[in-house]
Amino acid sequence: MNLKNIFYAFACLAFAVVIGAAIYEHLCVVPQWITAPPHSLSMFQGVYGLNPEAFWIPVHPVTLLLLFFTLVLFWKTSRKKNILIVLIGYVSILTITAIYFVPELLEITKTPYSGHVDMGLTVRAKLWELLSLVRLVTLIMLAIVFFLGLTKSDH
Repeated sequence: MNLKNIFYAFACLAFAVVIGAAIYEHLCVVPQWITAPPHSLSMFQGVYGLNPEAFWIPVHPVTLLLLFFTLVLFWKTSRKKNILIVLIGYVSILTITAIYFVPELLEITKTPYSGHVDMGLTVRAKLWELLSLVRLVTLIMLAIVFFLGLTKSDH
């Protein structure tokens, strides 16, 4: 196995880590906070509140750099198409995330605590979850394209 293939494998691993973390959040975190906001949002608030930014902020640049360098390494190979599809798709998803998902999530989760459920906030939270699941499925499809590139010759 040559260095180029190892780089491709690390890029695949980084992309899979992003997807794994998103799956974890959708199984373990999102169902908790969308249940009864703002009452259910206490997990994000206070001194010991959940801080997902500590993971998400560094993981995306690392993954993007690995994707970019993998593209450079495989530019003249049959894998270029797979890498380009993933890189363009991922950048598009990150752009949409920056425009909609992050601001909406922050606005919802920073709502002051209340013992009462806000139905308007609950509807917004459930829409966020649905759209985020679409985003996750798209990432999974991109991962399949990326991993299929491993089956191609690197010539």
